[in-house]
This record gives sequence, C-alpha cells and structure tokens, in this order.
Amino acid sequence: MTKLKLALGAMEFGTRIDEKTSFALLDEYVDGGGEWIDTANCYAFWQDESGRGGQSEELLGRWFAARPGVRDRVKLATKVGCEPLWPGSFPEHTEGLGRQAIDAAVETSLRRMGIDHIDLYWAHRDDLTTPLEETVEAFGRHATGGRIGRLGLSNYALWRVERMRGLAEQQNVMGPTALQMRYSYLQPRPFVRDHTHDHRFGWITDEMLDYADRNPEQQLFAYSPLMSGSYERQDRPIHEGFDHPGTTRRQEALAKAAAELGVSKSEVVIAWLTGGTPTSSPSSA
Repeated sequence: MTKLKLALGAMEFGTRIDEKTSFALLDEYVDGGGEWIDTANCYAFWQDESGRGGQSEELLGRWFAARPGVRDRVKLATKVGCEPLWPGSFPEHTEGLGRQAIDAAVETSLRRMGIDHIDLYWAHRDDLTTPLEETVEAFGRHATGGRIGRLGLSNYALWRVERMRGLAEQQNVMGPTALQMRYSYLQPRPFVRDHTHDHRFGWITDEMLDYADRNPEQQLFAYSPLMSGSYERQDRPIHEGFDHPGTTRRQEALAKAAAELGVSKSEVVIAWLTGGTPTSSPSSA
C-alpha cells in the first residue's frame, strides 16, 4: 500500500482562491514533487452564491485539461456525503451515503475532473440513516469496477469503522484502509465539540492513535493540521476549545523548537505529524 506523506488540500480552489492562483499553486506543488491532491464533491458550497459544491473538482478538471499528462503524475482523493440537498440545508440535510447518492457522486466527480478513476475515495462523514450494508456494497461495487482505488472514512466513530470493515469482509469487497480526522500539535479540552463544526467524531484521539498503531493497514490523515494559520498569524486566534494549561506549555515548546531549528512553527508541526508514531499524513491547512 502506498503511504502518503503530504496531500495538497484543494478545498477553496475555484471559490475563495481564484483560478490563476489555484493553477499556480498546483503547478508549484507538482513541480516540487507533490503527488496527492485532496478535494471533495461539496467543496466549497459555503463560498459560492449557489450554495452548492463542485467548484474545486471543476477547477481540477480544467487544470488537467490545460496540463496534458499531469494526471499521470498525481493521485486524487475526493469525498462523498456532505453535499447539501438544497442551498442552506447543511448539515441537517445532505446527500448521505445511500446507494443512489454514491453512484451519482462517483459519476459526477469523474465527469467534473475528466478522469476515469479516483485513487482514494472518502466517505466524508457517517450516515446513520442508511444501512451500512448498503453503503459497503455501493463502495465495493465501484472499487471492483475500477472507479475507486482505495476507500477511506472521515469523521467516523471507531466502532463504525470496525463494523464497516467486517461487512466488507462478509461481502468480499474492498474495505476502508484510511481514516481522516482533524488533528494538530495542539489538543482541545475533552468533550469540546464546537471546534469540529458538525463532526462529533472528527478528531484523532488517543484511542484512534492506538488503533492505527496496532492496525498498520489503516493509514491516518490529519485535516486542518495548521489550524488555518493560527500557529503563525495573530489575526487567526486559536479556538477557545484549546484554552487550557497544556496549550500554553505546548506553544512554549513549539516556539523554542522553531527558534532553535530556524524554521517556522508550522514546519515543526508538519514534521511532528509526519515523523510520529503512528504517522499522520497532513491533507489540508
């Protein structure tokens, strides 16, 4: 299984980040040896006046079309499950992970990006209203058909991850081999939920670290590892959920390490994530 060290998050490409800048960032990333690009079918509905997503995937499709051969140099990760059913309906009413929703999302993502397969396909968040058997069957069918290379789960409780793995074994189809949650050097207070938006289980915990360490086939991905620039920018304060003595001590240690090494604090955080045990692959800022 290919291990990922760093993925370029394309969440706001085509919305807040204009096309010219997005193309320049993508070009620089690939020219510098970057391989993985991470997006989602719902990116970035909150940035677009339509209230619907798809702008990031569409921009990537235009970038591929303008850069013949670049698709062979990169691997793509995209997601299904969080696209609003209508403008303003997120998070209560989204596409979910039913058979029809997954089928439609796979075809739409492939069309938008002008590709024939998705290297890593994420369930963006759990769907408790759809039987897991149905979700597993739909993902497995697309994997068998060659449209999905790997399956990952984002913002999932571990008991649901294990149940999904068991069902995949029963159905003899591909199961998940990647977990994507929010994670960074700073840690929130226990049971503080609002820093993860609507994702109750959207954080890498000690239990998940132990799970990944004992199940090496399950790779961890960390989203928002740089906390939207909070390590460097005074205008982006750290969320109050991180306001506790442990944060103060960690910030002091981080500042000392960055000064001694002559690098930014963000660089230290990325090195800590990718060099730790188990390794976490940063997938967006």
